[in-house]
Amino acid sequence: MTSKSTESTPQEDLAPRQPSPPRVNAVTAEDITASLKAGFADFLSRPLMSGFFGLFYAVFGILLIWCLVWLDMLWIVIPALVAFPLIAPFAAAGLYEMSRRLQRNESFGWSDILTVMANQRKREMGWMAFVTLFILWVWFYQFRTVLVIVLQDSSFSDLDGFLNTVFFTPEGWTFLLIGTGVGALLSAVLFSATVVAMPMLLDREMDFITAMITSFGVVRKSPAVMLGWAAIIAVTMLLSMVPAFLGLVFTLPILGHTTWHLYQRAVAPVEA
Repeated sequence: MTSKSTESTPQEDLAPRQPSPPRVNAVTAEDITASLKAGFADFLSRPLMSGFFGLFYAVFGILLIWCLVWLDMLWIVIPALVAFPLIAPFAAAGLYEMSRRLQRNESFGWSDILTVMANQRKREMGWMAFVTLFILWVWFYQFRTVLVIVLQDSSFSDLDGFLNTVFFTPEGWTFLLIGTGVGALLSAVLFSATVVAMPMLLDREMDFITAMITSFGVVRKSPAVMLGWAAIIAVTMLLSMVPAFLGLVFTLPILGHTTWHLYQRAVAPVEA
């Protein structure tokens, strides 16, 4: 009598494998220095094309402030100046692509870079823009709320009067203290969410949630170094805005190229 034995075969998992989240590396001060050197080298290799993105960003800033003054929206000038550097990652998208191609020794022209930028509207970078705009909306809303509560008894009819009230009265100092604290918190959140997320979304096929989580992971793994990098960006951008925004023609491209190289060091390559 023969017994028919049945062998259990492992059931194949028909569900598609989920890609593992990107692995983040610890970032050191040497990584920041090396990325800055590489970013400056990228700028020097294509100064006209890099400078174009800086010029576009600077002109946008000039027009933005001019429109606010023309519309007598004086109260929003200061938060707009503070928040303006926070949208730099979007202006630097073309710079990320330039650095990526330079790193691979690929030739490229204007049409190549602009086409890649235009194609981002079909990918996840649009959702990152939504996140950024939402945080900026919260920033402007809280600024106006604090303005109404703290400076309700103050009056100013022009920009000089507004600045004098803010910087030379006790109420203005209170307003600056509260507004700076809230603004610093929102800026830290936005910086942590986008510092490597923007170049990562341009470089890889992934969702914006994963990109933001990875970006937060980079900041969490090297908080002191990344805080230093945030300070470098903030000080450089704000000083570049002093001479009628024209300093951004040079500093934005260098910082944009640098961000690409820092992303390459902070996030491990895709595992095959």
